[in-house]
Amino acid sequence: MNYMKRIRSEYFPDTSDRILFLCGAVMLSTEIWKQLVLTLSAGGHYNLWYLPFQLCSIPMYVLLAYPWLRREKIRRVLLAFLMCYGLLGGIAAFADTSGMKYAYPALTVHSHLWHVLLILIGIFAGILYCRKPAGGPGASGKLLFSRRLINAFPLRPFLGASALYLICCGIAELLNLALDQYGKINMFYINPDYQMQQVIFRDLIPLLGNTAVILLYIAATILGAFILFLFWRVVRRLFFRR
Repeated sequence: MNYMKRIRSEYFPDTSDRILFLCGAVMLSTEIWKQLVLTLSAGGHYNLWYLPFQLCSIPMYVLLAYPWLRREKIRRVLLAFLMCYGLLGGIAAFADTSGMKYAYPALTVHSHLWHVLLILIGIFAGILYCRKPAGGPGASGKLLFSRRLINAFPLRPFLGASALYLICCGIAELLNLALDQYGKINMFYINPDYQMQQVIFRDLIPLLGNTAVILLYIAATILGAFILFLFWRVVRRLFFRR
């Protein structure tokens, strides 16, 4: 018991750290269950399509890593990722729920709850981020783009989160190209061997071609995350002035 208290006080000093890590642990355990069910239902054959490396899967890894990374700059980047890209992934999934439907009702419920949890985690991460602005007390301004507010809510963590997103896109593409010969795989939905499936973007393929639509999809994801970042800047100005 004393050992557990020591671990908790040394590595999880903040309640927020415990909450985020617990969410990550729950997501990991349920993801393992999901992978086992999908593999067993396929007669022991693993379907690469379900490899847990989509935009909506990355927050799980971020949550598990967050408490162990103590540098404040890194932690702010991870929070920015959760409150922008993670939140965007959770919201966007409900624009087209066909990808969350499985033959087993339990898996369908799991997929819906997963994305609801992404939204809740994104909101929680945004609140944590806003409570500790980089500019310190009294740094907020009156306008969305005022210099004082930008200093209190700098763009750098979002740029770091965007870099993390692009790195994940690169890893996803490497997985797509390296494992494509072993079965169907489309991590981040950017495998050039498959037509874009995301709603709205798939309708642009006849006009732009699949490769251009994939690049447009990546750019649009960054833009959507940036809009959420601006949203959190407004939240900071309205509710977290000091």
